[in-house]
Amino acid sequence: MTRLLRYTLLGLMIVTGLLALSIYSLTWRPEAKEVLPVNCSSKAPTLVPGQALKVMTWNVQYLAGKRYVFWNDLAAGTDDSPTPEDMAFSLDEVARVIRDEQPDVVLLQELDNGAKASDYQHQLKLLQERVADLYPCSANAFDWKADFIPDPHIFGSVGRQLATLSRFQIEHAERLQLPVASANPISRQFNPKNAVLVSYLPSSDGGQMAVLNTHLDRATQSDDTLQAQVSAVAKMLDKFEGRGTPWLIGGDFNLLPLGQYRRLPEDQRTPYSADSALHVLWDKYPMIPTNNEAGGVDRERWLTHYPNDTGLSGPDRTVDYLFYSPRIKRVEAQVRQDDTLRISDHLPVIARFLLPAAP
Repeated sequence: MTRLLRYTLLGLMIVTGLLALSIYSLTWRPEAKEVLPVNCSSKAPTLVPGQALKVMTWNVQYLAGKRYVFWNDLAAGTDDSPTPEDMAFSLDEVARVIRDEQPDVVLLQELDNGAKASDYQHQLKLLQERVADLYPCSANAFDWKADFIPDPHIFGSVGRQLATLSRFQIEHAERLQLPVASANPISRQFNPKNAVLVSYLPSSDGGQMAVLNTHLDRATQSDDTLQAQVSAVAKMLDKFEGRGTPWLIGGDFNLLPLGQYRRLPEDQRTPYSADSALHVLWDKYPMIPTNNEAGGVDRERWLTHYPNDTGLSGPDRTVDYLFYSPRIKRVEAQVRQDDTLRISDHLPVIARFLLPAAP
């Protein structure tokens, strides 16, 4: 081996090592299960068996608002970032809706923390400043985090969180990693790491309730990722059900209910499938909205997603849901549409339940 070749190989090894070190230092590798810190006042009440519980789930789209078509919305989208004024408007509007509804538990998706696209805001902190008197307890978990993403559309940091706000005590919380989309070893490090945020609310009878918050993968083409993620969620719920622990889960599942696939224009059907992977959950557990609601005569009332697409004039699909243990009784439910269409590309799903009575 000539000296030149040896030096060339050594140089390549050094460059490769530096590249691997850079990727390692810039990206995030969460554990399969992680215990999370909980912010909770000692004055927060505990749940009482048989009580009513009002829950809201809402993907707030990192407070970006509806005046943009971003690069990841459409092929013809732009690289614009929302202005501080737009994010301030959305923040105030999210707080207004929460204060008006005053749910006992709020499940939020897509709150940014340290992301270049949203001016490095800590959006959960900003929101908590506006609703602190209502929610003494909270837990949060990242589902996308990196100091730098080399994608030209981003070219900076990302930090996106799930957050659960509660009027009742949160005893402890954990982050459970979901299966991730297949990709080459390098790009996989920069991709979202979808997860489930589990908050455990103690009850006055010594039991507890599990409240789960999630945002499943936003696939750009049909693959097995969402199927794997739904199956993983189903296994979690089966464990709670098997233990006799009351539970509910809410979030952005990025999947359609029965029958909606064929109602979408053909160019809107990717990455959905006529056989929704969500059937793994609705075959076993109650869902809000139900398939009958989402596909019935009043189906427009249950649409939850209004994509940032100039060709659309309003919500056109349902992708946000609440699922709950059969031990819990649904009292009423709605998608708040009338005054939320300009806040986010998703609409809040709200429901009231009755918790199981003491045995």
